[in-house]
Amino acid sequence: MSDYNHFISFIKELAAKSSDVILPYFANHDVIVEQKSDETPVTIADRRAEKIMRELIGDRYPDHGVIGEEYGNENVEAEFVWVLDPIDGTKSFASACPLFGTLIALRHNGEPVLGAIHLPALKQLLIGDGKLTTLNGKPVRVRTTEKITDAIMLTTDILFVEEYRDFAGFEKLMREVKLFRTWGDCYAYFSLATGWTDIAVDPIMEEWDIQALIPILRGAGGVITAWDGSDPVHADSIVAASSALHPYVIEKINRR
Repeated sequence: MSDYNHFISFIKELAAKSSDVILPYFANHDVIVEQKSDETPVTIADRRAEKIMRELIGDRYPDHGVIGEEYGNENVEAEFVWVLDPIDGTKSFASACPLFGTLIALRHNGEPVLGAIHLPALKQLLIGDGKLTTLNGKPVRVRTTEKITDAIMLTTDILFVEEYRDFAGFEKLMREVKLFRTWGDCYAYFSLATGWTDIAVDPIMEEWDIQALIPILRGAGGVITAWDGSDPVHADSIVAASSALHPYVIEKINRR
């Protein structure tokens, strides 16, 4: 990995401890799903998982900052800032679908330098540093599909595209690819980085949804940008694909 190697073991610890909290609540009919003020769902598993990660960070790196979906921002002007999404895909989690994950990112001076996607139910841990991405310790790469008609494309929710972006270009692209599915949330980017699919797009995302994906996709040889093709670090959307397909995708979905 990179010069940030010494943080890798800690990321693994965060993933393991949060998984220990999350899994007892998975596929559990007794878990109550609440609606937050922004109308997104949350469970006790989301809150407990983020809490344990924040406690671990505070104990190990008290001078680091934290940005988290459930408990907000702390010391965000610090040199190192952790960005946490304890359960990315709470709707899947609450529906006993295993395609949810924990997103962990480390920013250094504002740039995401390490990212992890942990899929607790599938026991898969993807870690990237912008140069190398590994799945359970073994290097992975995006695949080299060159024709759009051979591509598999994923998104989280088609209705989000209709609500937040111009739908016409997206619909044309959706009909042009070989296969389109809504295996979304962080699983879409996990699948892309590990060479199983070719395009992953989301028209609306939050900071904690995005930061971990950047070093992961870049480390796996992929291209990741905002919806309009700009820098993803401060984006509110993501388009990720192989270098061969990404320019075509950007052109297609932004065509009016």
